[in-house]
Amino acid sequence: MAELRMDQLPTDPLLHVLSYLSYRDLSRCGVVSRRLNELSKHNPLWKCLCCKHWLLTDAERQHSGLSWYLLFRQYYSDLGRYIQFYPVLKRCWEQMKGFLQQRCPRMITSLKEGATEAELNDIEALIGCRLPDDYRCSYRIHNGQTLVIPGLMGSMSLSNHYRSEVLLDVETAAGGFQQRRGMRGCLPLTFCFHTGLSQYMALQPAEGRCCFESFYPCPDQMAQDPSAIDMFITGSCFLDWFTTYVHNVVTGEFPIIRDQIFRIEMSSSALLEAACQLDSRYWKITTSDGNVEEVQGPGVVGEFPVMTPGKVHEYASCTTFSTPWEYMEGHYTFHSLANKGEVFQVAIPRFHMVCPPFREPPAPTKTLTPHLDRDHGDGGCCDGDGGSDSDFSSVRGINMAALEGAWCPRHI
Repeated sequence: MAELRMDQLPTDPLLHVLSYLSYRDLSRCGVVSRRLNELSKHNPLWKCLCCKHWLLTDAERQHSGLSWYLLFRQYYSDLGRYIQFYPVLKRCWEQMKGFLQQRCPRMITSLKEGATEAELNDIEALIGCRLPDDYRCSYRIHNGQTLVIPGLMGSMSLSNHYRSEVLLDVETAAGGFQQRRGMRGCLPLTFCFHTGLSQYMALQPAEGRCCFESFYPCPDQMAQDPSAIDMFITGSCFLDWFTTYVHNVVTGEFPIIRDQIFRIEMSSSALLEAACQLDSRYWKITTSDGNVEEVQGPGVVGEFPVMTPGKVHEYASCTTFSTPWEYMEGHYTFHSLANKGEVFQVAIPRFHMVCPPFREPPAPTKTLTPHLDRDHGDGGCCDGDGGSDSDFSSVRGINMAALEGAWCPRHI
């Protein structure tokens, strides 16, 4: 009796057998025989693998104009080294963005496009350390975020203060790479605007840390040895750290703060010749104990918006204060686009910022959320560059208004 070879089976049962193979084994089948080579490129087989490993949809396949087989090969040639991490991290990013779309959509706009392989390789050469593949994979999807408030990794209320930690892009993180004693081989993952602290990831198994674990450095102020560090480990690897955080956010364990977006608007009825550009801002900050601080500088958060009729410019910023209440007032300085020598100021009316006194929570699980007390309808924002909740008519039709959700970060 002649021996029946596998590639001589009828097409349907053979395709069924091939459907159980991994992408590696399915590719190897292509070199066994001509018939298996043809069947191993069967589109439904690669559709399943594309959905499993790259989370691709029919719409994305149609847009690409490629077969599922060729689409898998395209993704694998670019992201193949991350295939074990990509579906988990991609799904986490999509869950996070889906959550933010409902709760804090403006945070999504701060996310950067993914870094390239060449850019990540350059960073490794710059710091002289290998980046773990799970970190690289996540940064291929999104290269962190711009330096804004609210931050992605920790914009939440704790028992007695606010945290707003930005997920650093890889270039900024590389600039903060540590080789000093006690922090040797550590790469910052986040930066908190309110505390100035960062979470770090150890890229080397040095000074008591395991390779790739993430932690908050807490120097012992009483220690004679400056390298003495009490580490609160928040993840054994980047994947553990990031996925745990996303899970806690989307399940409501960590409440994300609402947008703190401030607004400069030129009336749509203003004349075209009223177009202008913001040059600088000035703030006068008065504390409850009578101290006065003046802050002035170019632009707002590094931007110099051009205002035309109907134009809206929104930005996010904040400040902290150390007394129970303060108030701010100031102005923006603009120049006319039609006549650059013409400079004028737009006043920002006084607004008050008040924090309630600390009260012991009635139960251990209840948290105290400091908030902004809006005084006489002026509203306001805790804003280092400023912002106002007033809606007022001013020179050249420019109005400033802070959106709902302003708050006061304060360490009580």
